[in-house]
Amino acid sequence: MPDLNSNIFIVDKNSDGLRIDKFINKKNKDLSRTRIKNLILKKKMKLNNKIIIEPSKKVFYGDSILFQIPEPEKTLLEPYDYKLNIVFEDEDLLIIDKSAGISIHPGAGNYTKTIVNALINFNKSNLSDLGDEMRPGIVHRIDKDTSGLIVVAKNNKAHEKLSNQFSDHTISRVYKALVWGKLRPSKGKIETLITRSSRNRQMMEASFVKGKKSITNYKTIEIFENDKIPTFSLVECRLETGRTHQIRVHLSHKGNNILGDKKYKKKFKKINKIDPILEDAILKLDRQFLHAESLGFTHPRTSKKIEFFSKLPKELNNILKKLRITHK
Repeated sequence: MPDLNSNIFIVDKNSDGLRIDKFINKKNKDLSRTRIKNLILKKKMKLNNKIIIEPSKKVFYGDSILFQIPEPEKTLLEPYDYKLNIVFEDEDLLIIDKSAGISIHPGAGNYTKTIVNALINFNKSNLSDLGDEMRPGIVHRIDKDTSGLIVVAKNNKAHEKLSNQFSDHTISRVYKALVWGKLRPSKGKIETLITRSSRNRQMMEASFVKGKKSITNYKTIEIFENDKIPTFSLVECRLETGRTHQIRVHLSHKGNNILGDKKYKKKFKKINKIDPILEDAILKLDRQFLHAESLGFTHPRTSKKIEFFSKLPKELNNILKKLRITHK
């Protein structure tokens, strides 16, 4: 007999030919496609009494599906005494305004000084425990050297509902970036596949033959250009998808790398007449000029639309101020 964490579904006529992950999501809206995929990959799902490991496996009328939701694995995460900038909190979620320089979750070379470790220190008993045991509460990520807003789930129901919104691309995410040169056209849509780089496994690259569909909408807000400064553009990027390094890859693909990006950068010729104060500020920038400025979604409990905003950090705003002064 299946235990209390087991679920059984029989495929109906209307679901004949569906992918199994889509079928389960259709039958149980509280389970995100990502969660279903993880259950399949962990061999927790049976189709007609046989374990399957393919999320794309199709089901047919009369098929029997059994899957188990296991108890969360217990992993010792070390608390990190770090002051989180919490801009909103209720019984279901946290909105954190992350500084550049701190990773979201533990990984190779850094298992202690991350946002997750800080969350454990803040309230370890009040975080969702779905998915990877090293990422309690984490619904999505932004890069270590990117600043701005992230949402953290405090319970499993909130996590599932937020994950579904990310999967359905209904989350509103707007970023500000300062890039080299001018984007042509000045506004538009960048649509490519994104895959892991074959030359450097720590990087991603745009492709038109393999990878995950990735869409970034952008528009130029301000251009800085005269004989005392390199040409820079302040750009707003609105994500339709959220792939690893997506904005960085897409802007680099356009030939407009983000200022301060250590991974996705190109060599630029030395500019002899550059304003020395501006040059000093650019050289001292130890992060990429990319900031998650706004985050909007449907609240998982109230179903109300909510949106949060974050100001540019001081180190980025100072560069803009210097550009505007020099540009006059």
